[in-house]
Amino acid sequence: MFDRFDPAAKRVLRGAEQACRNHNHYYVGVGHLLLALLEEHDAVVDERLRSTGTPPSDVIADLRRALGTGDDRSWDGILITPRVARVVRAAEEAAGPAEEVRPSHLLDAILREGGLVTELLARYHGNSATPARVRL
Repeated sequence: MFDRFDPAAKRVLRGAEQACRNHNHYYVGVGHLLLALLEEHDAVVDERLRSTGTPPSDVIADLRRALGTGDDRSWDGILITPRVARVVRAAEEAAGPAEEVRPSHLLDAILREGGLVTELLARYHGNSATPARVRL
């Protein structure tokens, strides 16, 4: 299913699932996806964030606090939220038919989706965090 994703983007998707487990959640949300994306330390993503005055390490700490920890529970699988599905589709569309999906495509898609993670990023530049503000 993710054969168009480059190795780093695939690690981000696996990392989002692991972040979900680490926080005792039964779903992978956009916050988990952004957390995994930042923990991947992709040079392009990190530079884009730093260029706006957004330190990735601070965002990681804020995201972990915002995600919180769910109840201990046993489950057979992990659900993917509709928002994450939209982000993945948008990243695939942004990459185009001939290019692999990279972490920077995922960041752009996350920013376009909006919500809590965009609000969290906006704290660092006092404005709305839009794809245009986090581009080089």
